[in-house]
Amino acid sequence: MGQDVDRTRFSRRERQRYRAKVQRCLEALTMMLREHPFAEDDPMTGIEVELNLVDGALAPSMTGREVLQAIGGTEFQTELGRWNIELNLPPRPLPGDEWRHLEHELLDELAVARAKARDCSSQLAMIGILPTLERSHLVSESISADDRYAVLNDQMLAARGEPIHVDITGGDPGGLHAVAPERFASDFETIIPEAACTSMQLHLQVSPGSFASYWNAAQCLAGVQLGLGANSPFLLGSRLWAETRIPLFTQACDVRTIELRNQGVRPRVWFGERWISSVLDLFAENARYFPGIVPFPGDSDPITTLRNGGVPDLDELRLHNGTIWRWNRPVYDVANGQPHIRLENRVLPAGPTAVDMVANALFFYGLLRVLVESDRPLWQSMSFEAAEENFTTAARHGMDAPLYWPGTGWIKPDELTLRKLLPLAHEGLARWGVSTAVRDRYLTVIERRCVTGRTGATWQLDTVAALEERGLSRSGALTGMLERYLEASQANEPVHTWALPA
Repeated sequence: MGQDVDRTRFSRRERQRYRAKVQRCLEALTMMLREHPFAEDDPMTGIEVELNLVDGALAPSMTGREVLQAIGGTEFQTELGRWNIELNLPPRPLPGDEWRHLEHELLDELAVARAKARDCSSQLAMIGILPTLERSHLVSESISADDRYAVLNDQMLAARGEPIHVDITGGDPGGLHAVAPERFASDFETIIPEAACTSMQLHLQVSPGSFASYWNAAQCLAGVQLGLGANSPFLLGSRLWAETRIPLFTQACDVRTIELRNQGVRPRVWFGERWISSVLDLFAENARYFPGIVPFPGDSDPITTLRNGGVPDLDELRLHNGTIWRWNRPVYDVANGQPHIRLENRVLPAGPTAVDMVANALFFYGLLRVLVESDRPLWQSMSFEAAEENFTTAARHGMDAPLYWPGTGWIKPDELTLRKLLPLAHEGLARWGVSTAVRDRYLTVIERRCVTGRTGATWQLDTVAALEERGLSRSGALTGMLERYLEASQANEPVHTWALPA
């Protein structure tokens, strides 16, 4: 967003020009997919991690800008909340020991950020939802002082025409202590609840011709990812879903009124509604179903650029795509003068540790490869509705979620992984050329997590329950849990090894 970003309203003509430019970008992309070479060799992977900052009392620390200035590097960027920062590691290939090196690089970057955060009287928390957030933190003053966030907030609230409403009733998110469900419901005058959701985003560059298969496979795996990786069971003091980040992000970004929801208007945070046959299906749906939230039309014409031998940036298409938060999102980008297509997986929360996150990533990449190359693709045996139900059920129940899997029926994610998916993940990583040592290190983490039944979410739930049984209030138990969490997270021992309070 480069021009006049302080505006909060856009004229009808600007919106019409923007809509026309998005369509023009779609036409250019269609031509490119038919005629223009895309990057296909040595597919690259990438990882982004959103982080929280807390103060000495483990409450949110609104020092994001100061910490970024202290770090001074390009790997860290601002985020919506003033207590958030984001780490973007440079792209790298999968083969060999590359992702073992990535774990080291991730630890090094986190160590630098922790040191600089300490200089600003803060520390890092790598967790899906910060458990010490309170209602008083989720106010307009907590939005980062960045024009793009101000514009996004103003436009989303204007589109909705009323406050953001969050209403989440807990299920049974697992853990040792079965208790009655709790509920959180509140209205917000800004989109700041979105900032409570901190995630890990995985990127995989794929050829345009194979993108549809990779996207369909990723949708099939979303429920399993959440079941094994849940790490967000608390919101503003309430025990809710195993991965509360899923309904919270969905509701915090929902610009529909109740009436529009009742009419079946699609949400901007979206699982989707059908299997696809081309990456164009997703970009076309985005243009067809969703109006521009920040409609900044540029002056360049992508088709003219293409006909003149250049590679168009497709700025309006990329901007539009960035305001529709699919859990598996298509990405068009240009690097070193060559266009490429990426799959962006947005399913998983941040944390608990670097080793856990790398394990989650490689488990996903390995399974993708096998599913895509299967003689009978899984999505031909699974309805799209079943994949979406798996996703929602796993977000609610975590490791205890009953998932539907073709050829198996109903099965929990730990049993499914131990019986079927781990061997497939090993095979897929071998096909990518990942070394045996790397496969063994990280897939063993997934295996032990399944054997113990301990995810970030179950550890948080059991720790809070144990501290409450000692007589602590919910607030005190959440703070005590976070203190233990931060210590174990920094030690980089996988979450299945973490002890509970004695």
